[in-house]
Amino acid sequence: MAKFQTVDIGRSASAASIIFAALRRAIVEGDLADGEPLRQDEIARSFNTSRIPVREALTMLEQQGLVKTERYKGAVVAGLSMAEATEIFDFRALVEAEVMRRSVPNMTTEVLDTARACLERFAAGSDPMQYGDLNREFHETLYRASALPYHLGVIENAMDRIDRYLRAQLVLSDGMDRARREHLVILDACAKGEAERAASLTAEHIRGARDSLAEHMGAGSR
Repeated sequence: MAKFQTVDIGRSASAASIIFAALRRAIVEGDLADGEPLRQDEIARSFNTSRIPVREALTMLEQQGLVKTERYKGAVVAGLSMAEATEIFDFRALVEAEVMRRSVPNMTTEVLDTARACLERFAAGSDPMQYGDLNREFHETLYRASALPYHLGVIENAMDRIDRYLRAQLVLSDGMDRARREHLVILDACAKGEAERAASLTAEHIRGARDSLAEHMGAGSR
């Protein structure tokens, strides 16, 4: 069953946190598919622990919307409808634009250099399935300058909910090339200290990803 990275945590004091992190990554990256059952006994055996920390980890994942409990099935990986995904993207466009607006005045040369290095790795990448990590690293590098930890936590949870769908969509589209171009323009606005422009470009970037995903999911349903 093990579609997630496991470790022997039989004597670990933070077993629930370790299981949570491993399952979260597997769900976000698409290794565990929508609707896939998460059987506590199997997970506990994989991590060499009892069912108690597994149950705690599943509860944390359910609180983040990544897992849901179904009658007769128990815990399964939670899927998203296009309507739900659209809502998340629209929410991200609003929140992330504001975070970017607050970040730009605080951005140092070091922040911009780190973001630029991330873009270079993004441009050199050839595996679309790595897009999620590179995309998040770029945005998070710029957003951290906002000094808004609550906002950043909310954004991270929203990204977790849609990340696996974006990864799948990028395999079948020109999403990597488009993201490279849009990231470069966003970084240029940040480097010039143009907070409003950077915020507007960020919102457009997110809404463009929303529309691309909608097209992909629509095609997949036909």
